[in-house]
Amino acid sequence: MLTYLRDQSRFLRRNGRWIGGGFLLTMFSSFGQTFFIGLSGNHLRAAFDLSGGEFGGLYMVATLGSALSLPWLGRTLDIMPGWKVVRFAMPLLAVACVLIAFAPNVVVLAVSLYMLRLFGQGMMTEIAFTETGRWFVANRGRAMSLVVIGLQAGNGVLPLVFVLVSEAAGWRSTWLSAAALLMLAGYPLLLALLRVERVPQSHEHASKSAARTARDWLRSQVIRDPILYLLLTGTLAPPFIGTVIFFHQGYLIALRGYDPLVFAAAFPVMAVTTVVFGLVCGHLVDRFGALRLLPFFLAPLTVASLAVGLVTPVWGIYLFMFLLGVSNGFTQTLMGALWPEVYGLANLGAIRGITVSAMVLSTALGPGITGALMDLGVELPTQMVWMAGWCVLASFALAAAARKVQFREGHAAARQA
Repeated sequence: MLTYLRDQSRFLRRNGRWIGGGFLLTMFSSFGQTFFIGLSGNHLRAAFDLSGGEFGGLYMVATLGSALSLPWLGRTLDIMPGWKVVRFAMPLLAVACVLIAFAPNVVVLAVSLYMLRLFGQGMMTEIAFTETGRWFVANRGRAMSLVVIGLQAGNGVLPLVFVLVSEAAGWRSTWLSAAALLMLAGYPLLLALLRVERVPQSHEHASKSAARTARDWLRSQVIRDPILYLLLTGTLAPPFIGTVIFFHQGYLIALRGYDPLVFAAAFPVMAVTTVVFGLVCGHLVDRFGALRLLPFFLAPLTVASLAVGLVTPVWGIYLFMFLLGVSNGFTQTLMGALWPEVYGLANLGAIRGITVSAMVLSTALGPGITGALMDLGVELPTQMVWMAGWCVLASFALAAAARKVQFREGHAAARQA
């Protein structure tokens, strides 16, 4: 254990600039993530007189718009360095935070949600994962596991801060505070950290992890690859299911009579668990590769979905958050390392634009579909049991996809030899 900690400490000292930049990018993506927007869900529904289904539908439309925009916006990371993309993405995220606080009507609300999803959840994570995937080769899994801790920092701290600030000064003040934090602290700090590019060392290129980096695919080839869609059947389950819970947290709290502060206090459980299991996954990725872990990573989410559906006492919140943390730890680290193993590095920005767009699309469909079902009388706990079944079936699809990719890359290597 001491050897591991010393090794981690050395790695952070040597790469603190780039790990810190990725950490801040994922942390600031929180303002466009569903868990943060969902904290304002009841306030927004009341302000604009929207039902759960109507608000879910509006959120779905805004998120669908951001999903359609991401593949094109993500290509900017293939033609310019990440810090230049930050120069326009972060100010626009701050504008979205201000806009949602002062939205005078539903149309402006939809625009603000679109911008939050595109520049928060979309571009902040896109920049972080694309740049980290290029910067690191031998320690790609370790680097990803440290970068995604930023999102867990947001998950662990921001819900409690939101509730406290909202009770003291109103929910709109939390969004104005978010905009100020982005521009006064995050923007200058990120530009200072990311201006210096990291170049992988020669020994990293010769490493076992480098050997697992696939041949370089073009974006047009990826779109036509059937394995992509087989992979998406499983990799989209975590964002879909997590979004549903966070978006409808107000509904779940009311349905089961939970105290909102007790629910918010469970977020740190998820955050800490995510960090721990993200580090575990990073070690496993560097040792075995993302493809070999792929068939198993949905198991914690399966049990977490069943916990929401079947466990009604208040301690069920903490059980779910713990299991979701295990799932998130594996998912976030694994997804950062997976795509270079499947499609290479040369066009990673455009390719990640496709996969992040699909992920955002799943987060758009989640609230809309489940909100409509709730309006029809199908309660959320029942839907969560169905989602557990999806995870089980998707695990078999992921196992088949992993085998196909390994077979394909093995043949490509043999032809080159």
